[in-house]
Amino acid sequence: MKGIAAGLGVIAFTAMTLGSAEAETPQEQRNKQIAIDFYNAALNEKDWDKAVTYMGPHYKQHSIYMEDGRAGFKELVDRIKKQYPENLGDIKRAFADGDIVVLHVHVTRTRQQRGWSVIEMMRLKNNKVVEHWDMLQLVPETAANKNTMF
Repeated sequence: MKGIAAGLGVIAFTAMTLGSAEAETPQEQRNKQIAIDFYNAALNEKDWDKAVTYMGPHYKQHSIYMEDGRAGFKELVDRIKKQYPENLGDIKRAFADGDIVVLHVHVTRTRQQRGWSVIEMMRLKNNKVVEHWDMLQLVPETAANKNTMF
């Protein structure tokens, strides 16, 4: 567990330092940190009780993979915890624009998997996550260029 906790700290620090923090308002910086903490609690630590503290009372879901509301997100966290205990989202970039935060994440279900490039987009209200969108793309074995997806 120590290794996972240390890794999560590095992920959060890396994500916070990427992007142009100088141009962000204090509220945007706060929103970005809340979104990062929410993501890590829910999908890396798989700790629903901790994750729900970052959510507003009304949670609108746009992802095709989850039911609407808090219950739909709880079901996802529970399923990942049970089926994919090694699931890890390595946050590569985090951006805030007003009440919207965008995370660019490399998600793997196991350490042997290439995984997905995922864009997570969240809207915050009163320092709580109240809305979510996502877009996923498989990381291919080969690409038409030498650039990575991250």
